Amino acid sequence: MPSYYRHVVLFLSMFAAVGSSVVHMGVPFLIPSLEDSGLSLSAAGLIAAMPAAGIVFTLIAWGWFVDRYGERAALFAGLSSTAFTTALAAWAASASPALLGGALFMAGCAAASVNSASGRVVSGWYPPNQRGTAMGIRQMAQPLGAALSAVTMHPLAQTYGISGALLMPTLLCAALAVLVLIGVKNPPRPDAHSSTETASPYRGSRYLVRIHIASALLSWPQSMMGAYILVWLLSVGYSSGAAGSIVMVAQLLGAGSRAAMGFVSDRVRSRIRPYRWVAAVTAALSIAMMLADAAGLRLTGTILACALAVAVVSPNGLAFTAVAEYAGPFWSGRAMGTQNTFQNIIYAATPPISGAIVAAFGFPALFAVTAAFPAAALAVAPREDQSRRGHARL
Repeated sequence: MPSYYRHVVLFLSMFAAVGSSVVHMGVPFLIPSLEDSGLSLSAAGLIAAMPAAGIVFTLIAWGWFVDRYGERAALFAGLSSTAFTTALAAWAASASPALLGGALFMAGCAAASVNSASGRVVSGWYPPNQRGTAMGIRQMAQPLGAALSAVTMHPLAQTYGISGALLMPTLLCAALAVLVLIGVKNPPRPDAHSSTETASPYRGSRYLVRIHIASALLSWPQSMMGAYILVWLLSVGYSSGAAGSIVMVAQLLGAGSRAAMGFVSDRVRSRIRPYRWVAAVTAALSIAMMLADAAGLRLTGTILACALAVAVVSPNGLAFTAVAEYAGPFWSGRAMGTQNTFQNIIYAATPPISGAIVAAFGFPALFAVTAAFPAAALAVAPREDQSRRGHARL
């Protein structure tokens, strides 16, 4: 393959993940429309969590599929089935909330394929000294998907209804399925010449489990901001258009932060140290946001909300790269699937619980609760990078 081909794969995998992220991250932007349809905030949050709940159920299975059949097959099968199930959700939106939630759950089950496959195809095509930056660019997909969702899903729902809004990710995923089938090839995989490379990376080490748990804890602030930053902005008096634009800017900055943190990790030759830096900043910003909102400081709160929205999405690429490098090519699909499973258990639970906290105690209480999660992640996360032969040398 020509040397530039890995960049083609990188951008195809990133756009594939943008498509699945619009399903995953876009549904929370329908919360105001779901409330307008007569649902409570907590019920709307529960429906918004259904794609994340579906992802939890199939991530490890898709990781096994990737390890067994390769990245290209997983990306095509996943995006095709995501398009079909999201179209089913568009139909169900006019039927009943229960059917809508069920269809969105199935869409999440299908979209999970992209999480493991697109990350592994990138880690497979790039050398270690470029892998952090490449994975950071790949991980830009989620905030880019959220930014696209912020300026499309809520306005489309207001104009064409929830069914009309869901047709956008349906068509996007269908088109991307065709592109990955044409453009993506599986990365070369070395022969299994060592039992260390083929043995389970979980045997005899807690390194991966500690990353999984820390990343799950950091999923609470990410999910909370993804689901409720628009709701918070509307609650303090911003118009729908202004709130959507603020969210879009924050998500675009967040996308850039993922690539930037990947670049930093390549330069400092560590994935874990920058990961811990971001967790500390997230905790501090959550506390500041609590104080600003309690004091009614709208401008200060808006600036802090944008900064927090950037911080909460920054560490994903670092964690994924650390997991892929430690697990190796024969286990990275399952390890990344497990990583995402841990994350999405919390991610799926966050919107309904957050909605209940806001309804009972207000947004300052939600930001106070949020600060506890990155603080706990700092206590759990490893303090330095490791390889299966000891300390990592990137």
